[in-house]
Amino acid sequence: MSRYFSFLLIALLAVSLVACGEDEDGAPGQAGAATATPVTAAEGDTTPEAETTDDTEQITIVATTSQIGALVQEIAGDEVELRVLMGPGVDAHSYEVTPDDIRAMSEANLILRNGIGLDDFLDDSIEAAGGNAEVVTVTDGIDLIEGGAVEHDDEHAAHDEDEHDDEHADDEDEHHEDDEHADDEDDHGHGENDPHVWHDPANAKLMVDNIAAALSTADAGRAAKFEENAGAYKTVLDETDAEIQAMIDEIPAENSKLVTNHDAFGYFIQAYGLEFVGAVIPSTSTDAEPSAREIAELSEVIEHENVQAIFAESSVDPRIAEQLAADTGVEIVYGLYSDSLGEPGSGAESVHGMLLANATLISEALK
Repeated sequence: MSRYFSFLLIALLAVSLVACGEDEDGAPGQAGAATATPVTAAEGDTTPEAETTDDTEQITIVATTSQIGALVQEIAGDEVELRVLMGPGVDAHSYEVTPDDIRAMSEANLILRNGIGLDDFLDDSIEAAGGNAEVVTVTDGIDLIEGGAVEHDDEHAAHDEDEHDDEHADDEDEHHEDDEHADDEDDHGHGENDPHVWHDPANAKLMVDNIAAALSTADAGRAAKFEENAGAYKTVLDETDAEIQAMIDEIPAENSKLVTNHDAFGYFIQAYGLEFVGAVIPSTSTDAEPSAREIAELSEVIEHENVQAIFAESSVDPRIAEQLAADTGVEIVYGLYSDSLGEPGSGAESVHGMLLANATLISEALK
């Protein structure tokens, strides 16, 4: 079912929700475990006036992605009612909104979203849901990069080491001057901002700040707790950052070349001084399809650059990557987390756990 057809059904549901929202006496009906406290509806970055709640009343949150949901849990724990639309293992690029999603958004106090193209398809659904939720973009303030346009000589603010950045930046310049498909930024969404910002812990910390601020505004009575938890988790992310850098530093410079299922790791590559050779799907979206020419060009680059591994992703069909690995004789490594976190118990169900799982996989395959 296409997203457009789904939206027509959802719009009808939204009308029914409005009709069902009152009982026979005209009073608002009860739905779910908690009653949402209305917050002034707004768009973009408008900050609502602070809401006041007592010790038992909880605000209701809708997080659009698994990463945002996990960060909310780190900051708020069980102090909020949380619904995650696109959970572990779900590819946000092909997700279709359900009637339950619309109902959740209609009842929410706060909708927390990525806002860099990853969940823009929800715009019509949020409008159809009605309700009084404040919509907050949690990626505000992050320096965005374009898909396929990583600058490898940019120093990561949290790292003191720069030896990887300088060496790999020179290799990157030589490679992209000779490689036509890497310069084709008009194909498959190249030149658009990369929404996968959480793959750099420094960006995840900014997301934590934005989420904590939104929660504190919506529930001023718990603001001190939210800020305390946010500070503690930012420390965890700093420690994660250092652990990842130590693992990446073990990779020989000549092996620090990354080929993935799709172009989702630009922020990770930029943060840790790796070299982006290419992606099987040369786009920040898995909705795109590579042409035969693009696959042939990537195959040549893989062989020319002596790439050690092709990384398949947990939420992306690996068949083209498998064929490319077979054609080039390169090892294929499974299990890289790109668009979603891991299932509970995987070790990658948190943002820091996912980052460490990816770094471990990459380091072990390339060193």
